[in-house]
Amino acid sequence: MDRIIYVDNNATTAVAPEVFEEMKPYFTELYGNPSSMYRFGGELGKDIEIARNKVADLIGSTYRDKDNKSSEILFTSCGTESDNAAILSALQLNPEKRKIVISEVEHPAILSLCKDIQRKGYIIELIPVDKKGKINLADVEKAVDANTAIVSVMWANNEIGNIYPVNEIAKIAHKNGALFHTDAVQAVGKVPINMDENEIDLLSLSGHKLHAPKGIGALYIRRGTRFRPFIIGGHQESSRRAGTENLAGIVALGKACELAKENIENENIVVKKLRNSLEIKIAEQISDIRINGDFENRLPNTASISFEYIEGEAILMLLDQFNICASSGSACTTGSLEPSHVLRAMGLPYTAAHGTIRFSFSRYNTQADVDFIVEKLPPVIEKLREYSPFWQDKDKK
Repeated sequence: MDRIIYVDNNATTAVAPEVFEEMKPYFTELYGNPSSMYRFGGELGKDIEIARNKVADLIGSTYRDKDNKSSEILFTSCGTESDNAAILSALQLNPEKRKIVISEVEHPAILSLCKDIQRKGYIIELIPVDKKGKINLADVEKAVDANTAIVSVMWANNEIGNIYPVNEIAKIAHKNGALFHTDAVQAVGKVPINMDENEIDLLSLSGHKLHAPKGIGALYIRRGTRFRPFIIGGHQESSRRAGTENLAGIVALGKACELAKENIENENIVVKKLRNSLEIKIAEQISDIRINGDFENRLPNTASISFEYIEGEAILMLLDQFNICASSGSACTTGSLEPSHVLRAMGLPYTAAHGTIRFSFSRYNTQADVDFIVEKLPPVIEKLREYSPFWQDKDKK
């Protein structure tokens, strides 16, 4: 198969070769159950704790207990589970509080959960965003009150890359007696995070967004924060999440976090340079485009570009003929005929929202990838606009 130009890293990432090598023995040699009494299984528990500390190190959680373990990291199956566990725990622990405050641009893992909770009588308060996808803290102040159990605002948006002022929002939540959670799935490994220097109570992350395999995630729970288990059963994870540990996945996540910490500077210089190069070159060659988001506060790897008067799905199908893999928005909304909820919340016109493509880079991309995309994309846009009645009519209006 010809080389794949993969620029959809906000959807998922390739497992790093070092991560794959690290986890391999846990499938065929070190396959024991860490909860076992015998050494073949029981001694593997130390590998879980090594990985746990590596995850903590990446997000700046330095607390260690008397056994040098990071009790602030809980392993889960994915970011969605972490999000669900954080919010449902807050509601169970504060049954008298009936409000949840989230932003309009949250991931479906938060939005869909809150829609379900709303049917059970809870109030879901949505924080709006402006045309750049930015949040005004005054709107947060208005939304949060004494009836709020938890506020959940993502650290960085998966579609447009915006980075949000989560610590400032956490302070507003705490001022009103609410917990604060952030879905940091897109931020972890891409921007520096220091949990020792903020007030965030709960933070979700996912392995497959930072070059670990699918099926492993984590939830940061600040020391002293009460937590009610989401999955009930055995005593694993200090009785905070039942089920036999995904040992290979946990080890893989630990290694991926170790590599991410080593590459964070590269992410913010080299990867950012690739993203900027793509945006500049596309803007030079293609008319009637919009580059979406907050240019001053966004992820270094993400470009959301709207090509007006054509359909994003058609763009993706033609790019696929050249083995270029991008996205029309969040992978969790692919297949929907409606434009993304993020772009709608920003007030983007339908003529632009329907033609929006997200390019998201990783440390494995190169300038050659950018150049190839820029070579193939303009003819694709030109071809689609030739057949677009909206494009033909635009100058008549």
